[in-house]
Amino acid sequence: MRPLDGYIKNQLDKHLEKIEVNLKADGIAIVSPILYKLDNNVRDTLELIENKKKTLVVIHDTPGGVAEVVERIVSAIRHFYEEVFFIIPDRAMSAGTIFALSGDRILMDYFSCLGPIDPQIEKDGRLVPALSYLNQFERLKEKATMGELTSAEYALLSKMDLGELYQFEQARELSKELLIQWLSKYKFKNWNETQTNKIKVTDDFKKKRADEIARKLNDSNRWHSHSRGIAMQTLRDEVGLQIEDYTEIEGLGPTVKEYFELLQDYMTREKLVSFVHSKRGVFSI
Repeated sequence: MRPLDGYIKNQLDKHLEKIEVNLKADGIAIVSPILYKLDNNVRDTLELIENKKKTLVVIHDTPGGVAEVVERIVSAIRHFYEEVFFIIPDRAMSAGTIFALSGDRILMDYFSCLGPIDPQIEKDGRLVPALSYLNQFERLKEKATMGELTSAEYALLSKMDLGELYQFEQARELSKELLIQWLSKYKFKNWNETQTNKIKVTDDFKKKRADEIARKLNDSNRWHSHSRGIAMQTLRDEVGLQIEDYTEIEGLGPTVKEYFELLQDYMTREKLVSFVHSKRGVFSI
């Protein structure tokens, strides 16, 4: 953990407190790739918060990361809080999307985005999107069945590690499983009847709807790119997610903007890649 400039910490605390008061919640910011050790930093941050409220608001920004780390962070958060709200001021990609969908409420603006739930696996010291390998394997396998493989494609197929492919498949299934579990339990917890036909919503109905959302977000043919941002309106209209516009909540939009811009500027200046902030403490790398 690196020390934080006292003046910057004071300003961040003031902005965060305004957000907490507005939403009647405790608040933390997690601006970081979702990699191992982030779960420990989030746990330590949560433990420092005294006299906890029932609700936590998470201001979250990430390029993505590892689904298993998300699972541990969600477990820690839910140990302390009944409700969790996510504010996405910029982006929450891949594993960050799964993380955001563990919340009871998701708040974005027109510029914010989530991403396809394409899990990432560490390979040769770097994170790679699992679906890219799985889709390529399926494409080559289909061409092999049709007898249409070129010599270059045959060489590529023969180099693919079946153990790795199995690992990629399991990462994909874990991502879908977590999303279905959390959507059903938290996001849909107060969903009792359908809006149009007034049909009673059962637990099985919630899981079916969550599975549909998972499949849509996992559809690489629709989104084409692991890094493609899915805007709030698309999430509402095409994916069917209920997303709130935080700029429509009085006083919240300007405060989130000021807080996030100050945090980004500080991270850029200090060359930080990971930042977890609450009024009680900061963990940064």
